[in-house]
Amino acid sequence: MDRFASVEQLKGVGEKSKKMLEKLEIYTIDDLLTYYPRTYRKFEDCTSTEKLKEGETVAVCAQAVRPLTVQYVKRMQITTACLSDGSGEVLARWFRMPYLKNTVLPGNYYVFYGKISRKGTSLILDQPAVYQPEQYEEMRKVLQPVYMLTKGITNHMLTKLIHQAMKEIDLSRDFLPESVRQSYHLAEYDYSMEEIHFPRDEHHLKLARERLVFDEFFLFILALKIWKERTEEKQSAFKMKRDELTDVIERLGYELTGAQKQVWAEILDDMTGGRVMNRLIQGDVGSGKTIIAFLAMILAARNEVQSALMVPTEVLARQHYEAFHRLAETQNLKICAVLLTGAMTAKEKRIAYEKISTHEADIVIGTHAVIQEKVSFDRLGLVITDEQHRFGVRQREALGEKSETMPHTMVMSATPIPRTLAVILYGDLEISTIDELPSNRIPIKNCVVNTSYRKKAYDFISREVKAGHQAYVICPMVEESEMIEAEDVISYTEKLKQELSPSICVEFLHGKMKPKEKNEIMERFLENQIQVLVSTTVVEVGVNVPNATVMMIENAERFGLAQLHQLRGRVGRGGDQSYCIMINGSENGSNQKRLDILNRSNDGFYIAGEDLKLRGPGELLGVRQSGAMEFKIGDIYSDAEILKKAGKAVSRIRKEDPELEQSCHRELKERMDFYMKNELKNLSL
Repeated sequence: MDRFASVEQLKGVGEKSKKMLEKLEIYTIDDLLTYYPRTYRKFEDCTSTEKLKEGETVAVCAQAVRPLTVQYVKRMQITTACLSDGSGEVLARWFRMPYLKNTVLPGNYYVFYGKISRKGTSLILDQPAVYQPEQYEEMRKVLQPVYMLTKGITNHMLTKLIHQAMKEIDLSRDFLPESVRQSYHLAEYDYSMEEIHFPRDEHHLKLARERLVFDEFFLFILALKIWKERTEEKQSAFKMKRDELTDVIERLGYELTGAQKQVWAEILDDMTGGRVMNRLIQGDVGSGKTIIAFLAMILAARNEVQSALMVPTEVLARQHYEAFHRLAETQNLKICAVLLTGAMTAKEKRIAYEKISTHEADIVIGTHAVIQEKVSFDRLGLVITDEQHRFGVRQREALGEKSETMPHTMVMSATPIPRTLAVILYGDLEISTIDELPSNRIPIKNCVVNTSYRKKAYDFISREVKAGHQAYVICPMVEESEMIEAEDVISYTEKLKQELSPSICVEFLHGKMKPKEKNEIMERFLENQIQVLVSTTVVEVGVNVPNATVMMIENAERFGLAQLHQLRGRVGRGGDQSYCIMINGSENGSNQKRLDILNRSNDGFYIAGEDLKLRGPGELLGVRQSGAMEFKIGDIYSDAEILKKAGKAVSRIRKEDPELEQSCHRELKERMDFYMKNELKNLSL
């Protein structure tokens, strides 16, 4: 069976399950095999009820003392059971699982696996998974893979399909040249695929993961080099007349920082120097990247050249558009900007298309809608992508192709990536860094606390909301998982609604929601119709809410420092004091040490560097943490050394056999052809 065949080829995958798998972006058998576990669970011995502690995830072997009860609280079903193991009792609680009343029978012993929380003076076993004792005993013997799931897809179903695929596919065909594998002491491909999904122990898992992380970085870097060489052949720059824009800068109402002035000088040299600009602008949240982008677009407009600014969300596009409109109005700039997003009506889009094609519009600000086929530019000479790691490589290429000649390209990111890694990941892009914050920014007050502080945090959020402000609460997961010790957005929202006053509107947001739903939630939050937003890291990028003053992050130990810093940057954007509360759900001392770095510094690049030093090799039993680059298994921080090795291996192969014509590279060429056609376009950089 061909590994790139549709997943429908597998036994048991019909039209219904095929559609559900597609929600997980599993279309082919290869997608299935590279759908790696999110984490692994090693089940521990059962704990007696008298030794239970708040915040721990435990297994309790007990029986229900009496039949389970189902109550309705605010239209939600809550099932409860009083459990006893002979040494004491504990209350178990499930949300929206009334059927348990008929499956957990009094007098029978079961193993209940879940997290201990506190309500008043009582300990509660929250949302525990239920196992037969013999079933639990079998599970204790091995590392259990835990996959990200969607409605209708279970962990058991995925493991069964992966087992089947491994029997059908010839995994002994290794695309990585033997010379590379030997040079970097990497495991064989078939061994690695088996051990990443069904590891015998942590040692075998470590070897498998190293190989597969290397593969992912290697293919990406090689594909990017090939892609860039192809695009370089098309180069033809718009040379522009030099204009320092002193008149605009002097009327901003504030002085640019030294770092902003330096970066603006570099962009000015690029755009007026006769060569194509390909520049990455790295700058911390709030460092002032947007005004630099606006200056570049004004320079282009004064040279009768159009610009396009593409951002990842409709709410952010609208904010940027309104900000530019205000700037143009206050400075009396005769520059026409148009907004273009998917949510606009057909009539609004037609008007925008007309203005763009006739060059009535000098500037286009929008989402991926700006690269749609119907959009025709007159003289597109400057292309800017904001929070660019959220866009696939091909999306950025498609925007550049809207120009008849190669436009100047600027990519902006608030994700702090150490320069040594950025050079590998961004290849031929020149890198500029805005490493200075405006002097009027009020530093965010930070605290790292354990789960016992949660009630105080809720009270603090209530006080801030009463004062007219808003808050974010971040959870690492979308839905409850029976095998991951982490808070999830959906259940947490329900719990928070019970804890806070009914007058406080609490809603949730996560990446699996439809774009229209996400936009509606963010618009309502922006307008303070929602006071507390419970979200996954989808809010890491995408909107400026100056009224939000509290960022509370649950299970902070499950995120990389750089990503925590990004999340923290969602607050502190107005004139009020803002706060970041990081809840450490682990008793591991090294986690506390890591999180304390955020207490000491608000400098994203310092934090990224410290993260790089501390993280070391990937945490095998933890989730991929950084969020900076959306690789399937690799993490640019914890896997930095593997990234560097992959970069060296690519350079060697490009030097020895740039066209991959040698017989030893036959499998690699076949894999690269498929990768360039089907995968590079989806991978975000």
